[in-house]
Amino acid sequence: MKIGIIGAGAIGGTIAKKLAIARHEVKIYSQGEQQRLEERARDLGVSASTKDQIIADVEVLIVSVPTIAIPELSDLMAKVSDNVIVIDTSNYYPFRDGEIGDLKNGKVESVWVSETLGRPVIKAFNNLLAHSLEHGGKSEGANDRIAMAVSGDDQQAKEVVSALINNAGFDAVDAGTLADSWRHQPGTPAYCTELSVADLRQALVNGDKENAPHLRDQAIGKFIEFSTPPIHEEVVAMNRSLFPENPKRP
Repeated sequence: MKIGIIGAGAIGGTIAKKLAIARHEVKIYSQGEQQRLEERARDLGVSASTKDQIIADVEVLIVSVPTIAIPELSDLMAKVSDNVIVIDTSNYYPFRDGEIGDLKNGKVESVWVSETLGRPVIKAFNNLLAHSLEHGGKSEGANDRIAMAVSGDDQQAKEVVSALINNAGFDAVDAGTLADSWRHQPGTPAYCTELSVADLRQALVNGDKENAPHLRDQAIGKFIEFSTPPIHEEVVAMNRSLFPENPKRP
C-alpha cells in the first residue's frame, strides 16, 4: 500500500520502518529542516516528503504527532481525498499538551481528533510503547504475540488497518467504535501493558473511563520519582501494577 506518515518520532518512525520492511511504499513528513528529515528517512528505509506531498497519492495517512499539534493539521487534512484512511496514533498527556478543555471534560481523545481534523479517523498504534513496537513484533501465529487495539466507525477501514498491524508483527483486536477508543487511552488496563489477544479483550472490558485520567496522571507521577529514566521493562511493569485484575501484574 501507499502510506504517508505525518510525524517521524519514536512512534511514527517505528511504524514507518516496520511497514517499509513489510514492503509497503512509505513516505514521512515532519516539521524541521528537510535535510534532517531526509537523513531520518534514509535511516528508516523510507522516503522523505514535503507537507504538501505527504497527502498526495496515498491510500493510508498516519497522523503521529502530539495531541497539541493536531489543530495545526486541519487545513492540510481538508485537502485529503475522502477515500484515504486516516489513522490517529496520538495519546493525550496534559503535562506535555497543556489542558485541552474538551478532553479535560471527558470527550474521547480520538473523537476530538476526528472533529478537529474534520474527517473520520481510525484509532490504532497508540496502546504500545515505541520500544514494544520496534522490538516486540512476532510473525503471525507465534506464541505470546502482543495484541494491539483498533477502534473506528468504518469496519472496512479497520480491516485494512488490522492488516497493517499484522504486517508490523502484532495481532489486532477490534475495540469497537471511535467513541469506544477511550478503552485503550492512557490510564486504562489496555494501555502499554503488552497483552495477548484474549487478555487485551478483557482489559478493554475492564477499563474505567471516569478513573482513567487519574490513573494516567498517577503513572506519570510514579515515573517522575525514578532517579534515572526507567527501562522498558520497568515502564510496562508499572503500567500493569495500576490494575489488580491485570493477568501479568507484578
